[in-house]
Amino acid sequence: MKKLTTLAILLLLVVGSVHAEFAKVGSAGAQFLKVGVGPRYEAMGNAAVAMVDDIYAAYWNPAGLAEIENAAIGFTNVDYALDISLNYFAIGKYFEDVGTFALSATVLSMGDQEITTLDYQDGNGDYFTAASYTIGVSYARQFTNRFSFGGTIKYIGERIHNTNANGFALDFGTLLYTGYKSLRLGMSISNLGSEMKFSGTDLDVNYDGLLGEGGNEGIGAELKTSSYSLPMIFRVGMAYDIDMGPKSILAISSELKHPNDNIQQGSIGAEFAYAQKFFLRAGYKLNYDEETLSLGGGIKTAISSTTRMFIDYSWQDFGRLSNTQRFSLGFTF
Repeated sequence: MKKLTTLAILLLLVVGSVHAEFAKVGSAGAQFLKVGVGPRYEAMGNAAVAMVDDIYAAYWNPAGLAEIENAAIGFTNVDYALDISLNYFAIGKYFEDVGTFALSATVLSMGDQEITTLDYQDGNGDYFTAASYTIGVSYARQFTNRFSFGGTIKYIGERIHNTNANGFALDFGTLLYTGYKSLRLGMSISNLGSEMKFSGTDLDVNYDGLLGEGGNEGIGAELKTSSYSLPMIFRVGMAYDIDMGPKSILAISSELKHPNDNIQQGSIGAEFAYAQKFFLRAGYKLNYDEETLSLGGGIKTAISSTTRMFIDYSWQDFGRLSNTQRFSLGFTF
């Protein structure tokens, strides 16, 4: 009965908190920062803030990096919508009596696109590309056997052909083991930083106020761009493990997310682990425009006496945009 009561509380935390409100879509840029990494957590519907305990904590909740016992490395490829690809890499190391340090990088890229103009609407023979990226340095420490804190400072850049924008942001979070069995609470704030603004040679123009009627040839000018905010996200959630037998554990996680550019959202996820080697996962998102159900699985295997390899996969329903898939490979050593 206690297990069922706890499960009900986990579900109600999200379902009871998600309510209708006006969306603020389009009020923030650098949207690639909202593309989740790590198939384990994507398969669980992004209900990660209290669940994350590996190298992907550098993205979801830096406090989770304190759970790394020695060293870890991870790589994720995201087959995103509209032929867009996102790759994530992170490496972390625990230092005794100091804490855990990690370095992470995310790159979102697309293929070359032909440039079109009013005169050449089918393309002028030249091509452009666009990319967004971030590089972060994280630190986490377990202050007590129940409480951890972590933070990340990251450099963010975006490029469209010869136009660029850049800035800095902070992430930080906490992870608390409540003392009631395995119940833990997590909180994080992501992308707290300065506004960004595009500049570059693509904005250079020749301005002629007389539209060619005067004797002047015009003057060099630059198109003005507006600054845009980063997509700051506040997350809070909880996770709880249920013993299902000698080798089986069912982890239930829920999360409430408050972005600065959208309505309040929530997610529920579950992970079934057998012998801590084989994993099945499922999740569901609430109050998202297109994203709903997600599924996935993973394998953990020993490749030496001290090294473990992780392979994870997730599939996510993306509504009218079909679906997205994620693959990851990681090691602890």
